[in-house]
Amino acid sequence: MKRRTAGLVGALALATAIAAPATAQAATVFGSGSSASVPYLEALFKEYKKVSPSVRFVYTANNGNAGAKDVQTGKSAFAIQTRPPVASDSGLSYSKLFLDGLCVAVNPANNVSDLKIAQVRDIFLGTVTEWSAYGSNITAPISAFGRFSTAGLYTFFQSAVLEGQTQASNVTALDKDGEVSVAVSRNQAGIGYVGLANSGPGKGVKRLKLNGQPCEQSAIKTLKYPLSRYAWLVLPARKPNKLATQFGDWVRTSYAAGKVIDKAGAVPAFNAKKPPRRKK
Repeated sequence: MKRRTAGLVGALALATAIAAPATAQAATVFGSGSSASVPYLEALFKEYKKVSPSVRFVYTANNGNAGAKDVQTGKSAFAIQTRPPVASDSGLSYSKLFLDGLCVAVNPANNVSDLKIAQVRDIFLGTVTEWSAYGSNITAPISAFGRFSTAGLYTFFQSAVLEGQTQASNVTALDKDGEVSVAVSRNQAGIGYVGLANSGPGKGVKRLKLNGQPCEQSAIKTLKYPLSRYAWLVLPARKPNKLATQFGDWVRTSYAAGKVIDKAGAVPAFNAKKPPRRKK
């Protein structure tokens, strides 16, 4: 029997905080949102200290939809979101930062390597519950792992894969992006949707091709991978925090930031080319 996770552990654990080292006269900027973006933000915050040493970021990974609400209520100066704007995002501005991908991953013991979007939909709507339907060597029933509705990844997956429908009750909902990869790595019959950074080498999972396209930087850069998506900076539409705005502009346009994004596993969308040298 499959079970639905209540998510109490994640709720009690609250958020993951990323904080740059404090300085004597540091200006602290509070952000929240996507847990899938944490690996990228850790690297970007560190690099940004070279640009603006006095700015200190404190980021709470409470998921994208929750982060957007934090900005609406003034709890956060900015949020990182992994789905496009929706009707409930009133009073907010969205800016594209870089490209990422939502991967569908299975346990490495599973010989399935490529699925159609429609097949993934059938799994997460509970229409198909046996791996044998896809020629798998796994004889146990499918164990599907997903996210709670507070996650922007859930909203993106719901729109891009489930055609607006709600994932089935037999999908185990988890609070953080990395928790999905851990769950799939520990279950030979497991499958889950998880961000690019948390499904890469060393995570104990195998990324599937979708419609023949790999969930890799090369296919995401060209938007050939069907679940390519942007990471978005969310700010108040009126009177946004100046320091958060400057950081977003740097992430989006700086060549140095582009190198950090690429090394961290995502795809720089607007700053991949090195600027020409100035003539002396």
